[in-house]
Amino acid sequence: MSASAGDVVTTIPDTQNKADTRQIPIDKVGIKGIKHPVRVLDRSGGEQHTIAEFNMYVNLPHNFKGTHMSRFVEILNEYEREISVKSFNDMLEKMAERLEADSGHIEMTFPYFVKKTAPVSGVESLLDYQVCFRGEINDQEARTDVVVLVPVTSLCPCSKSISDYGAHNQRSHITISVRIKDFVWVEELIEMVEKQASCELYGLLKRPDEKYVTERAYDNPKFVEDLVRDIATQLNNDDRIDAYTVESENFESIHNHSAYAYIEKDKRV
Repeated sequence: MSASAGDVVTTIPDTQNKADTRQIPIDKVGIKGIKHPVRVLDRSGGEQHTIAEFNMYVNLPHNFKGTHMSRFVEILNEYEREISVKSFNDMLEKMAERLEADSGHIEMTFPYFVKKTAPVSGVESLLDYQVCFRGEINDQEARTDVVVLVPVTSLCPCSKSISDYGAHNQRSHITISVRIKDFVWVEELIEMVEKQASCELYGLLKRPDEKYVTERAYDNPKFVEDLVRDIATQLNNDDRIDAYTVESENFESIHNHSAYAYIEKDKRV
């Protein structure tokens, strides 16, 4: 007997929980590219209100037809307070529990702002860095990597040695990904990178500052190989870091290609 317009439907079918007979598990299923406001603690003692883009996935056993997409958003809405590595791991654990999954993945990418002081004039400005918390949980064990993209200046040693009128320099993007065992500020990771570059970048420079950064880069030439090796040395010497990757892409100013180098190390092995 079919229901009439006035009848109340008391049961709504849960299609996702129906059985699937294809015997094919799915490694990752979930939501991708959802933006959400977050608050991130910074080293100055304050917090930054920013917008993060989230990717959230869990595994799906072969016998389930689908997952519950709305539960990902529900979990996200519970974490509008300050985000840290600890709370990020809590989110991973809650996602796996609520979706009854053995494994899960969350990526949270957001702009992070640091106040920079120009080297000569002392004028202050903000510079943004792309930061990503990339976490995964397997069999109730959660771990999170912190990924930071740091733009810097690099100056070519070869160009300096062969030219009578200076050397070519360019902006480089250095990306480090670290797995930490003790707390590390994002600012500390940024500083590790910037100190090994030919020169760091600033949001605002006056003419005396421009003279300084140009001459500093000229006095501190680095190949792409030098950049990743020098940063790796700093990461090797930091006992708070268990594992890392460091990569550099130099956007060559006189070539139609980028220069690239990559190092990966698990210090526990």
